[in-house]
Amino acid sequence: MLTDFFHSHGLLDAPADTQAMRAAARRDRRIQAVPAPLRPAVRAFADALVTQRVNAERLGLRPNQLKTIEIRLDTIRDLALHLQAQGRTSWAGASVTDVEVFLARNPARRASWLAGLRQFFSHAHRTGLVLHDPAAGLEAPQSRGFTGSTLTLDEQRALYRRWSSDEDVLAHEALIGLAALLHAATTTELRHLTLDHISNASRTVRFPGRSIGLALDGATWRALEGCLAHRSALHTDNPHVLVTRLTRVTTRPAGAAHIRDSLAPVGLLPRVLRSTRLLTLADELDVKQLTMALGMSYAGTAHYR
Repeated sequence: MLTDFFHSHGLLDAPADTQAMRAAARRDRRIQAVPAPLRPAVRAFADALVTQRVNAERLGLRPNQLKTIEIRLDTIRDLALHLQAQGRTSWAGASVTDVEVFLARNPARRASWLAGLRQFFSHAHRTGLVLHDPAAGLEAPQSRGFTGSTLTLDEQRALYRRWSSDEDVLAHEALIGLAALLHAATTTELRHLTLDHISNASRTVRFPGRSIGLALDGATWRALEGCLAHRSALHTDNPHVLVTRLTRVTTRPAGAAHIRDSLAPVGLLPRVLRSTRLLTLADELDVKQLTMALGMSYAGTAHYR
């Protein structure tokens, strides 16, 4: 807290990137859990994923999230433990049967696990660690199109009335709810939204990760003003719009749990609101327009068509 305070007032050099340090520590714990004979290849794979992320950021592309890298390492660690139990002491000894048996342990995770295994064995094949890719010929059939939870039109109207006209609703709940329901805002976008992303003159907001500003409707703009008034009352130097009692003395964004907890009074998750809006937008807009407006990939938007 003191470091953030002195840094925000120009009295101290910028603090170290604690997020990157913690992510590196989490990766190392996963790598250390891999049996020793199989560990060097997993470490090289982790380094390659981090390098890809850095290069993507440098080129202005969409980098892999740190969480995605950790999920990939989780999968490879679990496969390594499975191979060790089968008496395998090298990755070169992994067969299609070994991989298939591993995937069969959890059919619901097959697609996710297989994506990580393909990435790992492709890297291992390029670096000469294995002569063949045991995951290349495997498939994970998935139903096409979105199958998650959404809201009916009446449910959306009820939520809109609550967040636009109920004066007893907290400002954070109103902004999070309206931003997700009307503008398909993600939890990450809401957490990292700062004062620099807001234009009072044009009443627009450019959510982090999106290339264009978004003109807000009256209800969402009033909710945003309520959050800014709450932030002002905290007398904080935190640059983010959503500031809590825990983050008011730091410069860190609010946690993802705060975004979820803010919607606890209506019993919904932010992703349900966002998915509802995305389905409507995907039906009304061209895919290219949608990807440009929301900063999503083509594959991400096609999922909702």
